[in-house]
Amino acid sequence: MADGLRERTRRAVRAELARVALDLFAARGFDETTVDEIAQAAGLTKRSFFRYFPAKEDAVFGGVDVTGEQVVEDIRARPADEDPWESLHQVLSQWERQIHTSEQTLASLRLIESTPSLHARLYQKRAQWRRHVSDALRDRPGVQLDPFDAELLTNAAATILDTVSQEWLRSDGTADRAALLDRAFTFLHPVATIRGHRDGPFATPPAGSAEIPRPAAT
Repeated sequence: MADGLRERTRRAVRAELARVALDLFAARGFDETTVDEIAQAAGLTKRSFFRYFPAKEDAVFGGVDVTGEQVVEDIRARPADEDPWESLHQVLSQWERQIHTSEQTLASLRLIESTPSLHARLYQKRAQWRRHVSDALRDRPGVQLDPFDAELLTNAAATILDTVSQEWLRSDGTADRAALLDRAFTFLHPVATIRGHRDGPFATPPAGSAEIPRPAAT
């Protein structure tokens, strides 16, 4: 119980510190803002800042990290007999409705798009998050989903998120993120749907189609 409270408190501080940092980045520019200035604005010391973020760049992704961690937890908690693609859809759809109203998320995307030094960090964050989501899909009790299948589904869902974010950014935050996500998941549903607790994807290919080879078990 104490560990859970401590972790929630840590997440709350990280989220607040990220909000303060984004406000400063928007007002002064990313390169022009120092860690000392962020810490001072948040009422912390520079040393305390580095307890929550290893570098200034990571503060840009603070809110994203918190959401990503919660998404992973929610996926891990989904019913074991639920189709993995449906689990991804349900969890991400819930969070998209919250992100849609978040001015902070929109500000983060704008900052990342306009700051080349943040592009590489974004790629690293996305790769790390995909690994955690893939593991979460497989960690649900009673689920038999091999690594290839889990990564395939996770990468498809991550591509949907990236495409939704780009459209949202192009619309200056007016496009309905949740509606776009539902549309994309529905569009890919016939290809991606599997029963992770029974068979892997394409285990029973449609009549008349060529069977797709599956990776050998390790």
